[in-house]
Amino acid sequence: MQAIGASEMIINDRGAIYHLDVRPEELADTIITVGDPNRVAEVSKYFDRVEHICSHREFITHTGYIGQKRISVLSTGIGPDNIDIALNEIDALVNIDFNTRTIQPIKKSVSIVRMGTCGSLQGEVGVDQLVAGTHGLGIDNLLHFYSLENNEEEKQILAAFETHTKISTHKVTPYLASASAGLIKHFTEGYSHGITVTCPGFYGPQGRILRLPLAMPNLVDQMSSFRYGKHHIANFEMETSAIYGLCHLLGHQCLSINVIVANRVKKEYSKDMGKAVNHMIEKSLGILASI
Repeated sequence: MQAIGASEMIINDRGAIYHLDVRPEELADTIITVGDPNRVAEVSKYFDRVEHICSHREFITHTGYIGQKRISVLSTGIGPDNIDIALNEIDALVNIDFNTRTIQPIKKSVSIVRMGTCGSLQGEVGVDQLVAGTHGLGIDNLLHFYSLENNEEEKQILAAFETHTKISTHKVTPYLASASAGLIKHFTEGYSHGITVTCPGFYGPQGRILRLPLAMPNLVDQMSSFRYGKHHIANFEMETSAIYGLCHLLGHQCLSINVIVANRVKKEYSKDMGKAVNHMIEKSLGILASI
């Protein structure tokens, strides 16, 4: 098998993958991703012990234990482009031999769970509530650089979304990937379920106006009103679809959990985001540690 070139997979002087600065033995098989580097410690404070701390740029990783469960929490920064770095490097750590630079003959699957913040697109899903995304619907372009195959239901949801929003007339081609059934089934009580839309920005792509007019001024309302069978769009943020798409392609298990900090239908914002985020972490980590 041909070795992967030094320019394609960069390994630093301590034998760690370049951006994450993590070595294969420093990463657990259960991985929590958070956008905010400061949130890593807010997760790992619940660990019984921390055995590895790695830091490079916005990528901070803590690996430790809750009881006998080994868990890593890793910050990705904001946006699908950072998810492309984080997910590919996580996969390299578990499925590429760093000594020979060759792909392992037997592929390993890890569990990747995002814990983030988001905006609600349904009036009844209020601030401080939790959402587990059944699907990640991307209106960014990351997965168009990979070959993603959809099943029939996913194709139908996508087609219905494009018809409803006419988003393709604005040179936006959405994509869709699903959460892992084996993970989302554990996150039911206290969690709303629905499609999570991933946007390539915080202002215009999410319908916010400061000084610039919008090319798609009705997009937020169209996403809120979208229905296809039992499916609806619950929330939007900036990472989920990239995680779901890459995990699907790489063979990893994935789930995105978000706490609502803004309800875009009711124009409400959380009065204590820190408390809401901490509740999400504590509740979700307890479930994850028990799986």
